Amino acid sequence: MTVTISKWGNSRGIRIPKPYLEDLGLKDNDTVDIEVKDSVIMIKKSPMRKRKTIEERFEAFYGEDFETALANNPFDSELVSWGAPVGDEIW
Repeated sequence: MTVTISKWGNSRGIRIPKPYLEDLGLKDNDTVDIEVKDSVIMIKKSPMRKRKTIEERFEAFYGEDFETALANNPFDSELVSWGAPVGDEIW
């Protein structure tokens, strides 16, 4: 199939025909990987990236897993004093 390169802002683009998109399982806002090799442009569907859970993000940030940090929390049983009410808070 032949398509035409069109101006798209400061870039150039092509339209991918619907049957090709359907064959690849691509839809709007999906991401693809583009590679040029031996004068050939290859467009591949990007692998699905699993979103990290809050526990995985916690571990990546703090360097220990959430359960261990929770068990080792020295402030777990302490009450926190926020001070006396100031203004129109309702306590």
